[in-house]
Formats: sequence, structure tokens, C-alpha cells
Amino acid sequence: MDRSLYIAMSGAKQSLLAQSSNANNLANMQTTGFKSDLDWFRNRPVTGAGYPTRVYAMIEKPGTDFSTGALQTTGRDLDVAINGTGLMAVQGEDGKEAYTKAGDLRITPEGLLQTGTGLQVIGQNGPITVPPSEKLTIGSDGTITIIPLGSGNATTLQVLDRIKLVKPEMADVEKQGDGLLHPKNKLPLAASADASLTTGVLEGSNVQGFSAMTEMIELARNFELQTKVMKNVDDNSAASAKLMQMA
Repeated sequence: MDRSLYIAMSGAKQSLLAQSSNANNLANMQTTGFKSDLDWFRNRPVTGAGYPTRVYAMIEKPGTDFSTGALQTTGRDLDVAINGTGLMAVQGEDGKEAYTKAGDLRITPEGLLQTGTGLQVIGQNGPITVPPSEKLTIGSDGTITIIPLGSGNATTLQVLDRIKLVKPEMADVEKQGDGLLHPKNKLPLAASADASLTTGVLEGSNVQGFSAMTEMIELARNFELQTKVMKNVDDNSAASAKLMQMA
């Protein structure tokens, strides 16, 4: 029995999965520090009875595009861009340490230093808490200094903490469903003195809108082609059944 119907169906399914991944990239074109997902198709031979020309299609995620997004100068004291392949440590929603390039920081009314998505930034001794202060400065090495509120002396600087910065081999980390980067060996990364920040700057998403839109159109055409193949197989099956009835 020719399994072309099932093969076309698998191709249509994989095209839909690729569209979903590409749509996620498009939806995050304006997300600070977002790294786009990469997808590709590969062929998988059909096992069992069938023509040797028939192959299944399979979508795979070989990795993440870690290229640097466009840099935007904001002049805001709490906006930071992590230079090069450096990453900033945050506390994920599961409570474990994870890493991000999103440097749009903020201080909550409770004094917690968080990213724009509400993840707590990790310092030398865990999540960073900022007391009331007149001014806060973040150095290129992640050191946070403040002028305490009511100190009466604008030159009285106090070192509060230091943002944990890491600089791993990007092949050793992977992007997971929460959008954060995690070590493949599941162990927290060590802080690196080679990682640095630029303050008053944000790194934008590295999604290339034109390329992503072109890919979306191509995927839609692939899906349409697979559905046409399914229709042709169904028509051929009906014609074959009619011939058998005539016989």
C-alpha cells in the first residue's frame, strides 16, 4: 500500500509546527534581548511497505540564533546591555537560576530589582534588594552603587551588590520554553569577570522581520502544497475504487 497520504499529512503537520515557531519569533520582534529560534526540515525514510521514493518530513530545532540584536540608547540608569556573549543571571519562575540578555531593569515598590518581565535579578548572594536611595548607578562590571536616601551628602556612595554576569560557551546553554537560557548540564554557571555591561542602552530582539515574514509565506505555501497532495491522493483512491467496481 502506498503511504503517500500519511506522508503528505506528516508534512502538513510539520509545516504547522514550523509556522508556530516562526510566529513566536515574529511576536517577539520588539521584545528586549529576545533570541530567535532556528528551525529546519529533514527527511526521514519510511519503514515498512511503500515506495523507496517516499520520505517523511520532520521539523527540528537545531538551536537558537545568539547574534546580537540592535542596540538602542535610552539614557535610563536602569537600562543595561550585556556586551558580547555575556548573560545576566535571574531567578526563573521555577525558582532556579537562569540567564537572559534582557536588561530593561526596574525596582519594585518592595525594593526588588527585576527585569521588565518581573524576574528577579541575582547578585552575589541571591536576588538583589535595593533600599530607598537618592540615586542608583550600575557599573560596567555589574556593581550597583547607591546614594542612600537622606544621607545628606550627594558624594556618599555605598556599594550595594554586584549583578551576577556569566560568559559561557553558547554551545553549552539552551533556550527553553520560558524564553530563558539554561545550562545543558543543569548546573549554575560561575560568575565571569570577562562579562560586562553598557548602561543607558538596551539590546533589542535579533529577529529579522523581513526574513521571518518571507519564511512565514514559504511555510504557508508548503502547507498548501501538502494539502493538495492529500486531495490528489484521495481523488486517486476514489478513482481506483470506481475502476474496481466496474471490473
